[in-house]
Amino acid sequence: MHQPIKAEMMQAFEAFYDSHWFVLGERVKAFEQEYSHFNRVDHAIGISNGLDALHLSLLALGIGEGDEVIVPSNTFIATVLAVSFVGAKPVFVEPNPDTYNIDPAKIEAAISSKTKAIIPVHLYGQACEMDTIMQIAQAHKLKVIEDNAQSQGASFKGALTGTFGDINATSFYPGKNLGALGDAGAVCTNNSQLAEKVKELRNYGSKLKYYHESIGHNMRMDECQAAFLSIKLKQLPTWTIQRQQIANWYLEALKNIPQVKLPQTNADATHVYHLFVIQAIGRDALQTHLMQAGIGTLIHYPIPPHLQNAYSHLGYKQGDFPIAEKIASNCLSLPIWPGMQEKDVAQVAEKIAQFYTPA
Repeated sequence: MHQPIKAEMMQAFEAFYDSHWFVLGERVKAFEQEYSHFNRVDHAIGISNGLDALHLSLLALGIGEGDEVIVPSNTFIATVLAVSFVGAKPVFVEPNPDTYNIDPAKIEAAISSKTKAIIPVHLYGQACEMDTIMQIAQAHKLKVIEDNAQSQGASFKGALTGTFGDINATSFYPGKNLGALGDAGAVCTNNSQLAEKVKELRNYGSKLKYYHESIGHNMRMDECQAAFLSIKLKQLPTWTIQRQQIANWYLEALKNIPQVKLPQTNADATHVYHLFVIQAIGRDALQTHLMQAGIGTLIHYPIPPHLQNAYSHLGYKQGDFPIAEKIASNCLSLPIWPGMQEKDVAQVAEKIAQFYTPA
């Protein structure tokens, strides 16, 4: 995906190099405007990475010590770390076993008098059931922060992910569908006050240089990454269509293997396939089999957050969140990237079928 845009990327780097302006300049402003237009929000604020975007979103909402924040039990740990960074307690809710996203039917049981927010994660590229989540949040006067790191361009009932919540965070880590050549992220919101607060917090708590309104952070997007992202953003719709085509090839090629559970998409959602995740019987042996055939795979994610050593102080044990634990035990992410060919998918499918075929 990078080779066709290499010349344009190198031109952007040379212009950045010759500009002698490397932090919070015109390139960041331009990308912020372009991304806000793409994501159909009033404000996009360039941030250093996705975790920092979540952290600043929580800070901007005033969430802190003594508060509780509902998070999925099946997510990358960054979602949970951001809650810990502000001194709040993460409260886990199980996913829908078919879509892997947080199950709205289980959210209300997790709400207490201390609950202040919900962080739905649009996992693997599929939009969460945002209409129900927003109804629950409004009924209980809770804030919503979407974690949109894996689903730029996905939608639920026609509205893009990253547009539902009070404030929303995304990541441009290199492996994402829209990835920088380094770390970067963004906060999106339609609330002007929250946008200004995030801008202040990302830059040492300062609105005017050397004058500090709050105890802020150094969490700014680099000018260089903004320039690269502006170029790649133009390609994102095409790359998304390619990912969806590759996913359809996989769905067709693997549909008759009973030991493999294929990803399912909610009828009201779209899926941009940041990852193509199957659940497989004998997952670890299958991964080894594919590796021996020269096919790389990954496990997203092998240990759920509640069982990580970092969260042992919360006192959870094996069996407390069985759906997340089952997904962690069985999930396998197959190769998918823009430019992947149907013959590549066929090769992966053939090797998977071979693994399950009796000798």
